[in-house]
Amino acid sequence: MGQYFQQEIETASRDYLRAIQSARLIQMVKNCYENVAFYKEKFDAIGLLPGDIHSIDDIPKLPFTTKQDLRDTYPFGLFAVPKDRLVRIHASSGTTGKQTVVGYTQDDVLHWSEGAARALVAAGATKEDYIHVSYGYGLFTGGLGLHYGAELLGATAIPVSSGNTKRQVQILQDFGSNFLCCTPSYAMFIGETVAEMGIDPKTLPLRGGIFGAEPWTDNMRKEIERLLDIKAHDIYGLSEIAGPGVSYDCDAFDGLHVCEDYFYPEIVDPETGDPLPDGTFGELVFTCIGKEALPLVRYRTRDISALTHEHCSCGRTLVRMAKPRGRTDDMLIIRGVNVFPSQVEHVILEQGLEPNYQIVVERIDNLDVMTVLVELSDAMFSDSMAAVEAEERRLQNAMLSTLGVSTKIQLVDPRSLPRSEGKAVRVIDKRGVTQYNVH
Repeated sequence: MGQYFQQEIETASRDYLRAIQSARLIQMVKNCYENVAFYKEKFDAIGLLPGDIHSIDDIPKLPFTTKQDLRDTYPFGLFAVPKDRLVRIHASSGTTGKQTVVGYTQDDVLHWSEGAARALVAAGATKEDYIHVSYGYGLFTGGLGLHYGAELLGATAIPVSSGNTKRQVQILQDFGSNFLCCTPSYAMFIGETVAEMGIDPKTLPLRGGIFGAEPWTDNMRKEIERLLDIKAHDIYGLSEIAGPGVSYDCDAFDGLHVCEDYFYPEIVDPETGDPLPDGTFGELVFTCIGKEALPLVRYRTRDISALTHEHCSCGRTLVRMAKPRGRTDDMLIIRGVNVFPSQVEHVILEQGLEPNYQIVVERIDNLDVMTVLVELSDAMFSDSMAAVEAEERRLQNAMLSTLGVSTKIQLVDPRSLPRSEGKAVRVIDKRGVTQYNVH
């Protein structure tokens, strides 16, 4: 502990951070009002002028922005700078509706890179390390986010992207990669491949990993750490804000530090939009106080989290957000009960099974039926049918106890469920024939 990429900011006093946030918010609101017709119209509709914003305390006066607003102004309607100032465009990989398009100035890219570099250092990386980036490259923000963070740190980026997993393992061995960056589900897949190839993970130079783009539990963290013999760190981001590097784990593993000098976080009641106090779970909202090209005002992420300003043992003073419990729009309602895929994963791992699963929701005789397909381990595969059925009943009882709703459990052959090199498709909802990317 105690290593920082930008110590002045990462260990700043609350008064210093508030001063930065207030100055940047005032400038951002002025920029939005003068350069984004969408925001001028929204501000005028509620009688708000830039001069009404005096400090960060005034942020509740501002209206919310939603993903639908980005789609309605597709592709460039929310950009606040001329096209000749843009150096990069990314877009989301959403499964419904139009893509959400994000633009970056040179300073935007630098600030995003700083967030990713902070995350790498918090995970223990140094400029001497080789950073193996297995997030996808392209319009998806994952690959280039960690790539630029590694380069800004002065480390060596290895832009492998995803796919060809045995080749990934060979590169980990031959190139001497010290840190792995990818989705947690792909980290699991790489770990399984290492085992299948008969490689002792202790012989790999890997020390750590930075995994994000989909929710994962602490139990899954432990499983990745076991498979790859590393320390596994979480990183949070979303393309609309800045990709990976909005917040990140430190060695305390007690919440993700938010780069609040660039992205000001709030927690609000998902129904009313009212601000909620520290420690209360609600919808995570970000205001991009440090962005020029796409300065989103109070953007509703739909992620369920909580904030704390309590002291962290790592020495960082940046506010921490809880690992998201799920998303308001990924939430399943099963016979009136709210269910998040991350809860299902937690139960599976608590019961000693591997986190390779898929949730199938159907409507049978006007009743919602949720079936959880879970892979057997190799050791369990040779068990008798009676033993497998007993394991299904045990898992079914555990699900009922945790979720408060009955589920069907179906144990399936090892490695029979589809593997993902990107975001894992965990839920197939046949009630509306909709698939949900857990992200």
